[in-house]
Amino acid sequence: MAKFRIFSSLFLTFVSFSGIQAHAGKPTNVIYILADDLGKGDLGCYGQKKLKTPNIDRLANEGMLFSSHYSGNTVCSPSRAVLMTGQHPGHVHCRGNGHEPTLALDPKMVTLPRIFKNAGYATGAFGKWGLGHTNEKGAQNPLTHGFDHFSGWKSQAIAHTYYPTSMVRDGKEIPLEKGTFIHDLIMEDAFSFIERNVKQKMPFFCYIPTAVPHAAMHAPKELHEKWRKVYPEFDDRIGRYGAGPGEPCPDVQNPIAGYAAMMENFDNQIGQLLELVSKLGVDENTLILFTSDNGTHSEGGHDPKFWDSNGPLRGIKRDLYEGGINAPFLARWPSHIKSGSKSDHISAFWDMVATIADLTDQPIPKQSDGISFLPTLKGTTSQKKHDYLYFEHPQTKDHDRAVRLGKWKGILRGWKKWNNRTGKIELYDLSKDPGESKDLADANPEILAKIKKIMEEAHTPLAKK
Repeated sequence: MAKFRIFSSLFLTFVSFSGIQAHAGKPTNVIYILADDLGKGDLGCYGQKKLKTPNIDRLANEGMLFSSHYSGNTVCSPSRAVLMTGQHPGHVHCRGNGHEPTLALDPKMVTLPRIFKNAGYATGAFGKWGLGHTNEKGAQNPLTHGFDHFSGWKSQAIAHTYYPTSMVRDGKEIPLEKGTFIHDLIMEDAFSFIERNVKQKMPFFCYIPTAVPHAAMHAPKELHEKWRKVYPEFDDRIGRYGAGPGEPCPDVQNPIAGYAAMMENFDNQIGQLLELVSKLGVDENTLILFTSDNGTHSEGGHDPKFWDSNGPLRGIKRDLYEGGINAPFLARWPSHIKSGSKSDHISAFWDMVATIADLTDQPIPKQSDGISFLPTLKGTTSQKKHDYLYFEHPQTKDHDRAVRLGKWKGILRGWKKWNNRTGKIELYDLSKDPGESKDLADANPEILAKIKKIMEEAHTPLAKK
């Protein structure tokens, strides 16, 4: 099979098409897997010891592992909004989880899937949308924003259970039999989408925003029973969680076992995905990306301390410490990425729009705040760097804020709704203190002043609706 060929940068200085540089060969297929509430320490390639994730680890072993990739925010919806728009957390319309209709994307924006569509790709999303009700017409629906197909949960709240009463396919709500484990159906739909488009010789973008391992700790029964035998000492624990109105969300006996079972099932499916692209003959020309929407959680009986889910990092979901936003990020692209590669390039979710525009020779949308990291994936030396990364959560005047400025990390813990908020900026040297344990603010007034200025300038107040 012919490999995807890139003209040299020298040749590209002479060749253009409609003002856009044109690549030769077949377009690169892209599979983007977005785990939900997965900490870096949950994966073997980042240090997990109690639970093996061999197939996810293959993405690192046969591709590139990033150490400084950041999610779009520290909770679900705003992180996804950042990914889809390319806007950083101080510009994007969604800055916290909330009322679903208010989460919807602007249909006038050129979103991530729209870039693929403009480049002639088939596009599909499979899982948890998180930006509105997927059965509604208009801005809430992923089909409005460039996806040809969607299969998954009806809403973010309903995605709290893996046994909902219905699922949505292409805007239509479909009843499910009681006890149907929706996650496996969604993954089957994603695999079918890939296979169908390969057979039709269509380049594709397959977006898989799985709910794993978000609570509840539901998993296939056989695997759950297997892990209960491994950890019988936790059988007296009951994991409880809630979903949308009227939706069943069964309690989980031994949520420690439930978590391990859901992760093993998911890892097995990543193995099936790798087998599928190989069987279909598109392995070399398919870029597979794997990350998480934020750090690990402690809900539904999940115990991040037992699993060491964030390794040496401080904080979990809803924190702007590294444990809440420094996400696992793996990239596998056999024709371009050297096996076992590692990168310390500082990147974030809002770079995906620019990166995909670069990959597909499309113009970067005007709203984008991102920088393409395609040079890093291809191992070239032309990678541009961010002046800084900015974060905020949630959408109140007292919100928490954070800035990554080179080796420095500044955090303003200002949200008055939470306890232990001082309203002062903390400062950490991540090169020496990745666990953010030693506040150096008093000793570095100049750095502190720069970070304070960035926090003020990067924040744009939300428009009133």
